[in-house]
Amino acid sequence: MSKRRWIALTGLFLASAAAFFAYQRYGGRSSSARGNLLEMMPADASAVLFLDVAELRSAPFMAQLFAWAPHPEPDEDYAQFLKNTGFQYERDLDHLAVAFEKIGQDSGFFAVAEGRFDRQKISALVTKSGSVEKRGGHEIFTIAENGGARKTLFTFLGNDRIVLTDHGNLEQTLNARKKSNDSAEWRARFERLAGSPVFAVIRQDAAPGETLSSQAPGGFRSPQLSILMDQLQWISVAGKPENDRLRIVAEGECTSEETTRQFADVLNGVLTLAEAGLNDAKTRQQLAPSLREAYLELLKSTDVSKLDRGDTKSVRLTFEITPALLETARGSSTGVGPRSPNAAPPKPAPTGATKKGRS
Repeated sequence: MSKRRWIALTGLFLASAAAFFAYQRYGGRSSSARGNLLEMMPADASAVLFLDVAELRSAPFMAQLFAWAPHPEPDEDYAQFLKNTGFQYERDLDHLAVAFEKIGQDSGFFAVAEGRFDRQKISALVTKSGSVEKRGGHEIFTIAENGGARKTLFTFLGNDRIVLTDHGNLEQTLNARKKSNDSAEWRARFERLAGSPVFAVIRQDAAPGETLSSQAPGGFRSPQLSILMDQLQWISVAGKPENDRLRIVAEGECTSEETTRQFADVLNGVLTLAEAGLNDAKTRQQLAPSLREAYLELLKSTDVSKLDRGDTKSVRLTFEITPALLETARGSSTGVGPRSPNAAPPKPAPTGATKKGRS
């Protein structure tokens, strides 16, 4: 990735990488910032992601997660960016809201980030490699990727807030005040997640089932699951650190009770087959006992339930990621985890089990 692109997108993409892994109760200090950022999201978005990094810094599970995750050296462009601006997302980013939009056959994003930014250093650096002009009362910075047609625009709304997009008219978007049915629909989902510093909400036009079918490895594809996912009007995903573990909650919402019933049946079938696969004699030989027990613990914590909100019906999937699962997964990936004396080289149990459930 070019240095110019890093300047505009470093906070967005690096923070987004952690977004689906954490979520905890937020206090009154961050609620105002949360509501303000979410109100700025475009009503025609396909998906919206929100991340409260400030809250996550104090979560015990996050310390374990970052200790478990690999820590590659930053590439030369990002290292230079850090040197020139002093910005580090782990330390300086507090809140991030990102909307992903479909624009014809293309896609784009609109993001708002809050934190500690050295406005003078960032402005000076971007001005050297891009352009800046005053429009609509805002100082708009534009950066072209490798001199190409695709550009990233951003502006400061203050010393602690930056708005970024890679499409459209930025000043027009900022000045727009959308009051529509779409805005109300988004707001209703955001309010349900009022205790969620980290969440993602996906609308049907994002075609999640089609994406799953096209990108998942062959053994993980399920036409039935993909079709059902594309019948959901909304999908939300969130995770909540509770002491040393992470509670994940995913919910699919639609107007058809039959669709939610079928979806719940498919998910329960996958879980049953996964547990049977882990209890298979061959799996017991191939899989480290500690890793197998961690996966069984994961399955036992999993629950599928249905919700009726009157106009809409939902299927909710909840499960927990524990320190034991992180530790055994790390041992398995590095080849140092314990195995049965007669075991063959370890093979990931979920692959075999999930193939049975999704084929």
